[in-house]
Amino acid sequence: MARIRMSEADHALVTAAVAEAEAGTSGEIVTIVAARSDGYEDVAFAWAAGIMLLALASIAAWPPLLTCPVDLLRGGWTHEWSARELIGWLFAALALKFLAVWLLLRIPALRNLLTPRRVRTARVRERALLLFRASAERRTSGRTGILIYLSMAEHRAEIVADEAIHSVVAPEVWGEAMVALIDGVRAGRPGDGMAAAVERVGAILHRHLPRAADDANELPDRLIEL
Repeated sequence: MARIRMSEADHALVTAAVAEAEAGTSGEIVTIVAARSDGYEDVAFAWAAGIMLLALASIAAWPPLLTCPVDLLRGGWTHEWSARELIGWLFAALALKFLAVWLLLRIPALRNLLTPRRVRTARVRERALLLFRASAERRTSGRTGILIYLSMAEHRAEIVADEAIHSVVAPEVWGEAMVALIDGVRAGRPGDGMAAAVERVGAILHRHLPRAADDANELPDRLIEL
Protein backbone atom coordinates (compact mmCIF):
# COMPACT_ATOMS: atom_id res chain seq x y z
CA MET A 1 0.00 0.00 0.00
CA ALA A 2 1.41 3.37 -1.03
CA ARG A 3 2.01 5.80 1.74
CA ILE A 4 -0.53 8.61 2.01
CA ARG A 5 1.39 11.84 2.47
CA MET A 6 0.29 15.03 4.15
CA SER A 7 0.25 17.91 1.66
CA GLU A 8 1.02 21.55 2.37
CA ALA A 9 -2.72 22.16 2.34
CA ASP A 10 -3.13 19.45 4.99
CA HIS A 11 -0.48 21.08 7.16
CA ALA A 12 -2.20 24.46 6.83
CA LEU A 13 -5.62 22.92 7.54
CA VAL A 14 -4.46 21.17 10.72
CA THR A 15 -2.50 24.17 11.98
CA ALA A 16 -5.55 26.38 11.54
CA ALA A 17 -7.74 23.80 13.30
CA VAL A 18 -5.36 23.70 16.28
CA ALA A 19 -5.31 27.50 16.55
CA GLU A 20 -9.11 27.66 16.41
CA ALA A 21 -9.54 24.85 18.96
CA GLU A 22 -7.11 26.41 21.41
CA ALA A 23 -8.91 29.77 21.19
CA GLY A 24 -11.54 28.46 23.60
CA THR A 25 -9.44 26.37 25.99
CA SER A 26 -6.31 26.43 28.09
CA GLY A 27 -5.46 23.03 26.64
CA GLU A 28 -2.48 22.85 24.29
CA ILE A 29 -2.93 20.47 21.34
CA VAL A 30 0.09 18.88 19.65
CA THR A 31 -0.46 16.98 16.38
CA ILE A 32 2.07 14.44 15.08
CA VAL A 33 1.86 12.20 12.02
CA ALA A 34 4.38 9.39 11.52
CA ALA A 35 4.86 7.17 8.49
CA ARG A 36 4.98 4.16 10.82
CA SER A 37 5.51 3.50 14.51
CA ASP A 38 7.94 0.58 14.20
CA GLY A 39 9.89 -1.42 11.64
CA TYR A 40 8.75 -4.77 13.11
CA GLU A 41 12.11 -6.37 12.36
CA ASP A 42 11.62 -8.72 15.29
CA VAL A 43 8.36 -9.91 13.75
CA ALA A 44 10.13 -10.71 10.48
CA PHE A 45 12.77 -12.66 12.43
CA ALA A 46 10.07 -14.55 14.33
CA TRP A 47 8.30 -15.54 11.11
CA ALA A 48 11.57 -16.68 9.49
CA ALA A 49 12.54 -18.70 12.57
CA GLY A 50 9.03 -20.17 12.82
CA ILE A 51 9.01 -21.32 9.20
CA MET A 52 12.49 -22.79 9.64
CA LEU A 53 11.40 -24.75 12.73
CA LEU A 54 8.26 -25.91 10.94
CA ALA A 55 10.42 -27.21 8.09
CA LEU A 56 12.65 -29.00 10.59
CA ALA A 57 9.65 -30.66 12.26
CA SER A 58 8.24 -31.69 8.88
CA ILE A 59 11.51 -33.26 7.77
CA ALA A 60 11.85 -35.06 11.10
CA ALA A 61 8.34 -36.49 10.67
CA TRP A 62 8.88 -37.45 7.03
CA PRO A 63 12.57 -37.51 5.91
CA PRO A 64 11.75 -37.92 2.17
CA LEU A 65 10.82 -34.21 2.21
CA LEU A 66 14.58 -33.64 2.32
CA THR A 67 16.02 -36.73 0.61
CA CYS A 68 13.70 -36.88 -2.42
CA PRO A 69 14.39 -33.31 -3.68
CA VAL A 70 18.14 -33.85 -3.23
CA ASP A 71 17.97 -37.15 -5.12
CA LEU A 72 16.16 -35.33 -7.93
CA LEU A 73 18.95 -32.76 -8.02
CA ARG A 74 21.38 -35.65 -8.41
CA GLY A 75 19.56 -36.81 -11.54
CA GLY A 76 17.07 -39.11 -9.85
CA TRP A 77 19.68 -41.49 -8.48
CA THR A 78 19.14 -42.76 -4.95
CA HIS A 79 21.95 -43.79 -2.64
CA GLU A 80 22.65 -44.60 0.97
CA TRP A 81 22.77 -41.35 2.90
CA SER A 82 25.55 -40.80 5.40
CA ALA A 83 24.98 -38.87 8.64
CA ARG A 84 27.27 -36.10 7.38
CA GLU A 85 25.30 -35.72 4.16
CA LEU A 86 21.98 -35.64 5.99
CA ILE A 87 23.15 -33.01 8.45
CA GLY A 88 24.76 -30.91 5.73
CA TRP A 89 21.72 -30.90 3.46
CA LEU A 90 19.43 -30.37 6.45
CA PHE A 91 21.30 -27.25 7.51
CA ALA A 92 21.32 -25.98 3.91
CA ALA A 93 17.56 -26.49 3.57
CA LEU A 94 16.81 -24.78 6.88
CA ALA A 95 19.09 -21.84 6.08
CA LEU A 96 17.39 -21.48 2.69
CA LYS A 97 13.94 -21.45 4.32
CA PHE A 98 15.00 -18.84 6.86
CA LEU A 99 16.67 -16.60 4.26
CA ALA A 100 13.76 -16.82 1.81
CA VAL A 101 11.20 -15.76 4.42
CA TRP A 102 13.49 -13.05 5.81
CA LEU A 103 14.04 -11.55 2.33
CA LEU A 104 10.33 -11.77 1.50
CA LEU A 105 9.49 -9.87 4.66
CA ARG A 106 11.82 -7.04 3.69
CA ILE A 107 8.70 -5.76 1.91
CA PRO A 108 7.25 -3.32 4.50
CA ALA A 109 3.61 -3.80 3.48
CA LEU A 110 3.88 -7.59 3.81
CA ARG A 111 5.72 -7.32 7.14
CA ASN A 112 2.99 -5.02 8.41
CA LEU A 113 0.29 -7.41 7.19
CA LEU A 114 1.86 -10.38 9.01
CA THR A 115 2.32 -8.47 12.25
CA PRO A 116 -0.43 -9.39 14.74
CA ARG A 117 -2.92 -6.59 15.39
CA ARG A 118 -2.22 -6.52 19.11
CA VAL A 119 1.51 -6.04 18.39
CA ARG A 120 0.81 -3.14 16.02
CA THR A 121 -1.54 -1.56 18.55
CA ALA A 122 1.03 -1.88 21.34
CA ARG A 123 3.86 -0.42 19.22
CA VAL A 124 1.73 2.56 18.17
CA ARG A 125 0.85 3.18 21.81
CA GLU A 126 4.51 2.95 22.85
CA ARG A 127 5.56 5.42 20.14
CA ALA A 128 2.76 7.81 21.06
CA LEU A 129 3.79 7.79 24.72
CA LEU A 130 7.43 8.39 23.77
CA LEU A 131 6.51 11.34 21.55
CA PHE A 132 4.12 12.69 24.18
CA ARG A 133 6.92 12.76 26.76
CA ALA A 134 9.14 14.59 24.28
CA SER A 135 6.62 17.10 22.98
CA ALA A 136 3.83 17.76 25.47
CA GLU A 137 4.16 16.14 28.89
CA ARG A 138 4.77 18.77 31.58
CA ARG A 139 5.74 21.34 28.96
CA THR A 140 2.94 23.71 29.90
CA SER A 141 2.57 25.59 33.15
CA GLY A 142 -0.84 24.06 33.86
CA ARG A 143 0.00 20.53 32.64
CA THR A 144 -2.58 20.96 29.88
CA GLY A 145 -0.77 19.44 26.90
CA ILE A 146 -2.45 16.80 24.77
CA LEU A 147 -1.04 14.81 21.85
CA ILE A 148 -3.04 13.58 18.85
CA TYR A 149 -0.82 10.99 17.17
CA LEU A 150 -1.45 9.27 13.85
CA SER A 151 0.59 6.35 12.54
CA MET A 152 -0.08 6.02 8.82
CA ALA A 153 1.14 2.49 8.06
CA GLU A 154 -0.83 0.97 10.90
CA HIS A 155 -3.94 3.13 10.37
CA ARG A 156 -3.96 3.69 14.10
CA ALA A 157 -4.10 6.75 16.29
CA GLU A 158 -3.58 7.60 19.94
CA ILE A 159 -4.60 10.55 22.10
CA VAL A 160 -2.45 11.09 25.18
CA ALA A 161 -3.20 13.85 27.69
CA ASP A 162 -1.17 15.53 30.43
CA GLU A 163 -2.10 15.49 34.12
CA ALA A 164 -4.63 18.34 34.24
CA ILE A 165 -6.59 16.98 31.29
CA HIS A 166 -6.33 13.32 32.27
CA SER A 167 -7.70 14.11 35.73
CA VAL A 168 -10.98 15.52 34.37
CA VAL A 169 -11.48 13.67 31.07
CA ALA A 170 -11.77 9.87 30.90
CA PRO A 171 -9.78 8.25 28.05
CA GLU A 172 -12.91 6.79 26.41
CA VAL A 173 -14.25 10.32 25.84
CA TRP A 174 -11.77 10.72 22.99
CA GLY A 175 -13.42 7.91 21.01
CA GLU A 176 -15.33 10.18 18.62
CA ALA A 177 -12.18 12.12 17.78
CA MET A 178 -10.30 8.87 17.13
CA VAL A 179 -13.04 7.63 14.79
CA ALA A 180 -13.05 10.90 12.83
CA LEU A 181 -9.28 10.73 12.44
CA ILE A 182 -9.13 7.12 11.24
CA ASP A 183 -12.11 7.60 8.91
CA GLY A 184 -10.25 10.47 7.25
CA VAL A 185 -7.13 8.33 6.74
CA ARG A 186 -9.11 5.42 5.28
CA ALA A 187 -10.80 7.82 2.89
CA GLY A 188 -7.40 9.11 1.73
CA ARG A 189 -7.88 12.51 3.43
CA PRO A 190 -5.62 12.41 6.50
CA GLY A 191 -5.55 16.20 6.80
CA ASP A 192 -9.33 16.36 7.02
CA GLY A 193 -9.31 13.51 9.54
CA MET A 194 -6.74 15.16 11.76
CA ALA A 195 -8.53 18.53 11.57
CA ALA A 196 -11.83 16.85 12.52
CA ALA A 197 -10.14 15.13 15.47
CA VAL A 198 -8.64 18.44 16.61
CA GLU A 199 -12.08 20.09 16.43
CA ARG A 200 -13.65 17.37 18.59
CA VAL A 201 -10.79 17.39 21.09
CA GLY A 202 -11.03 21.18 21.28
CA ALA A 203 -14.76 21.01 22.03
CA ILE A 204 -14.14 18.59 24.91
CA LEU A 205 -11.31 20.70 26.29
CA HIS A 206 -13.49 23.83 26.07
CA ARG A 207 -16.07 22.19 28.34
CA HIS A 208 -13.58 20.98 30.93
CA LEU A 209 -10.74 23.52 30.65
CA PRO A 210 -12.05 26.83 29.28
CA ARG A 211 -9.48 29.38 28.26
CA ALA A 212 -8.24 31.64 31.07
CA ALA A 213 -7.79 35.39 30.59
CA ASP A 214 -4.00 35.14 30.99
CA ASP A 215 -3.58 31.97 28.92
CA ALA A 216 -0.53 31.90 26.64
CA ASN A 217 0.22 29.66 23.66
CA GLU A 218 3.01 27.45 25.04
CA LEU A 219 3.24 24.70 22.41
CA PRO A 220 3.46 25.00 18.61
CA ASP A 221 0.23 24.80 16.63
CA ARG A 222 1.85 23.39 13.49
CA LEU A 223 1.45 19.78 12.41
CA ILE A 224 4.61 17.74 12.95
CA GLU A 225 5.29 15.06 10.32
CA LEU A 226 7.90 12.39 11.04
